[in-house]
Amino acid sequence: MPPQISSETAKYESEKIAANLQFVDGLAWSRSGFLAAADVRQSKIFRFDSDGRPKVLRDTDGGTSGLAYDLQGRLYMCESESRRITRFDAKGKLETLAEAWQGKKFNAPNDIIVRRDGHVYFTDPAFGSASDHRELDFHGVWHMTPKGDLDAIAKWQTRPNGIALSADGKVLFVTDSDRHAVVAFDLDRAGEAGNQRDVIKGVDGVPGGIRTDVDGRLYVAAKGVGVYSPQGKLQRTLLESENASNCAFGEGDLESLFISARGNIYRVKLGAKGALQY
Repeated sequence: MPPQISSETAKYESEKIAANLQFVDGLAWSRSGFLAAADVRQSKIFRFDSDGRPKVLRDTDGGTSGLAYDLQGRLYMCESESRRITRFDAKGKLETLAEAWQGKKFNAPNDIIVRRDGHVYFTDPAFGSASDHRELDFHGVWHMTPKGDLDAIAKWQTRPNGIALSADGKVLFVTDSDRHAVVAFDLDRAGEAGNQRDVIKGVDGVPGGIRTDVDGRLYVAAKGVGVYSPQGKLQRTLLESENASNCAFGEGDLESLFISARGNIYRVKLGAKGALQY
């Protein structure tokens, strides 16, 4: 059983590494050694290297929200406004991977993760104005195979948001913003999901992004970032004065947690090693 991270025994200092952005949602760590961050309201993806200066990685009109890298270094994007899943290939060419199911457009893809074997999972809620042009009568949690086959592993009336994998890739975690919960699915070798169940209930705030560490703890962005044991017990809250939208582990030791909160990005050094999500 991993050691607890508790407010009584652990004090973590946060460092603001970026400010004056507009609304940062998607965060992803590249194996090339930088943090990618999607500012939804600016419709731009920024790159943060060790010098801390933001560089424009992509200037887009797609309203990119969620970000994820795969083993080949390709960047996957949830374009909420364009209502599609896109990817930059190794040469920087933009590809559209999915934008509809059975002839109906997605709601507004929000967050995405890629398993090491190439299976892709993403959420498709409809927040705000996205509800006005819905074609699907559900909010989906989606699975896309390496060959591009698409299926809905969950059709919710509540809205899924953040998505993450366990360190071994055998469990998929999804935040349910409406129910203030975290839901888990077991994944088999073919990438198919089953055994849906709640693993966390009563999240304080609206749960958004989620990450895991190698010891099975869950990090849920909501009112701050709640750190939960593998059994779903809240151990402590990081940045509890902020409304956090997402988080991602990064840097060489993967013991830094980057947290987005409105127009700011923070870094918290942890004594826990993140589960790199690809």
